[in-house]
Amino acid sequence: MSPRSASVNEELRRRSRERLLQAAVELVSEHGYDATTLGDIADRAGSARGLVSYYFPGKRQLVQSAVHRLMHRTLEEALEREPRTEDGRERMARAIDAILGLARDRPVLMRQHMAGILQAEGFVQCPEQRRLAELLREVCVGHGSADPDTDYPMLRALLMGAVYAALVPGVPMPVPVLRAELFKRYRLDREQGVPPDAEAVSGGTCDMDLSRFFATGSPPDCSEGRPDPSAQSK
Repeated sequence: MSPRSASVNEELRRRSRERLLQAAVELVSEHGYDATTLGDIADRAGSARGLVSYYFPGKRQLVQSAVHRLMHRTLEEALEREPRTEDGRERMARAIDAILGLARDRPVLMRQHMAGILQAEGFVQCPEQRRLAELLREVCVGHGSADPDTDYPMLRALLMGAVYAALVPGVPMPVPVLRAELFKRYRLDREQGVPPDAEAVSGGTCDMDLSRFFATGSPPDCSEGRPDPSAQSK
């Protein structure tokens, strides 16, 4: 049998990594960070346990990458939903609501994410984080920023601070209050984005099916060559 092509191998590796990211988000959301092991994540992803360390230095890096992917795709979905718009103020409102919505809808996951950033490993630079950063920077540019290299880090800091404030144990701030402050800073109208009363009418925005955020569909044809390493027995 002829070996698989380089493009097929690359696609298999990408999908294996995506399955691990999705499994990490699901398990930390369900059980918390400490109760989730790398073995659990590999098992949920249907991957060989040794494959986790091939893609990620450790559990903290894997979880941060997974949350950054979820944040990026949630933000992307919010910006692209109908009616599509290029209005900078509306897109800023959607961005704020998307990130605050994650704090509201996935508190366990986002609390663990914030805790990880504050620990020794710090802020993980990864492909998922870079894509999130690029999209938030574009939001700043669309909002009229003359200096996005300064305004993007400020937006990031404000959003991270708002998520932290919404999730701090014992004294959480209500998401609508945090939203109002951010909207005031960026001169946005309350009716822009996804107003809290619209969420209440629709029954909330939390969706337990995360598959649309992770490209883990059917792999390419692997009938020739060696088997996919991610499918090896554990």
